[in-house]
Amino acid sequence: MKKIYLSLLAGSTLLLGACATTVKPTYVSPTQYQALNCSQLQSEYNRIQQHLDNGVQPPKRTGVGVGVGLGGGWGSRGGWGIGPSISVNMGQSSNTKNTEKARLLGEQEAVVQAAKFKGCPIIVRIKQAS
Repeated sequence: MKKIYLSLLAGSTLLLGACATTVKPTYVSPTQYQALNCSQLQSEYNRIQQHLDNGVQPPKRTGVGVGVGLGGGWGSRGGWGIGPSISVNMGQSSNTKNTEKARLLGEQEAVVQAAKFKGCPIIVRIKQAS
């Protein structure tokens, strides 16, 4: 009994540990920051870092998808038929906290690349662990 309990505990620990992965930045083109001067690039970097430090919240979306159509198939009483069907969709949005954080990290990386291209000294801040 103790072996089963320990194996279930170890398995759930591995599964939960696998979910806690680090967020990698998505690619953002640095060309959108080429028009900014050095102080504007530093300000943009600081703005993104402040947003990351305050906690990332994905944009709120509301709405439910509703579809109406005709469906066909085998009936429970034998035979087949066509009948109306209604489906309600309450799916998961792709705008999660991790995707928003990955986008912001990508923007920050693009700002750093644009600053390096222009020869700007940019101060990169790393959040200290509390």
